[in-house]
Amino acid sequence: MSETDLDTTPRVIAHGGNLHDAARRYGIAWDEWIDLSTGINPHGYPVPPVPASAWRRLPEDGDGFAACAARYYGAPDAQHVLPVAGSQAAIRALPALLSTLLSTPLPAQGRTSRVAIAPLTYGEYAPAFAQAGHTVAPLDIESAALPDDTTHAVVVNPNNPTASLIDRETLLRWHAQLAARGGTLIVDEAFADAFGDPLAASLANFSGRAGLVVLRSPGKFFGLAGARCGFALAAPELLAALRARLGAWTVSGPARHAVTHAFEDAAWQGAMRERLAGESARLAALLGSHGLAPRATPLFAWIVHARAAQLQDALAARAVWTRRFDSPASLRFGLPASEDEWRRFEAALAQAMQALG
Repeated sequence: MSETDLDTTPRVIAHGGNLHDAARRYGIAWDEWIDLSTGINPHGYPVPPVPASAWRRLPEDGDGFAACAARYYGAPDAQHVLPVAGSQAAIRALPALLSTLLSTPLPAQGRTSRVAIAPLTYGEYAPAFAQAGHTVAPLDIESAALPDDTTHAVVVNPNNPTASLIDRETLLRWHAQLAARGGTLIVDEAFADAFGDPLAASLANFSGRAGLVVLRSPGKFFGLAGARCGFALAAPELLAALRARLGAWTVSGPARHAVTHAFEDAAWQGAMRERLAGESARLAALLGSHGLAPRATPLFAWIVHARAAQLQDALAARAVWTRRFDSPASLRFGLPASEDEWRRFEAALAQAMQALG
């Protein structure tokens, strides 16, 4: 695979959740759809009423929000946590920031740094690094090898959409190799919360090490994507530079209220992880019953299919929206939100597979 196989085009990146577009395209009313395109927990955290002060006052760093996140994620302390307006804000800011923070010179005068990113992963990373002047090269996340000429690397763990999970030992070895070159390992753990033991593969407790950035998001597991809240976990010096780049008040008062309650509700978290494990198994079994071979996390399943575009279209004609990828031709399925949606999805999938012949 060559570097040109990675999509680094500066454009609006396609994501799941574009249900209004699907409704217009297929002529089906928005509220009639089953949206399986995002991988967001459909059983979102029940946020308690927001106090008036959260709307009326500017957010304050001294409210204990970062410390709450540090406890939940297992980071060393609040100094290693920076709340951001969704991990997307950090993804956009980090490439330019890392260009200014290289602690060792690049191998040749005028040569840009090389950033290794999986060809099929969260689509915002490659364009963001390319726009900041980095050379983007493919990373094979199925192997344990990091290219020798890599300056930085980005790993989504578990990967979105392929569900690949890299063990902690491999990631720490990669970090040591990159740090020795003055580079950085970025680990995006947006889907890690849903696992039975969410700390088992996480690098959050290593986030004090130079050259390591861990990105976390309450949007997926807690179903709070609309809060636009995320966290960068890293050494205080890097977070200070990132804070200066992003500016003040990056996370709103209502979002801080919602996420704090979610992080402190251990009973809800435990019950939800059990529920998602059962529903993930149900989704995998359903897909497997139609001859599909899913790879799954507790929040989504991914299948490779030569006629993925036709399958997505057949499901969409039956008001089921999925996320399609082109290389390889594949679909990602999130979880239905209710028993009624499960029944409708099961019927739609059977009909769609029959239509494909």
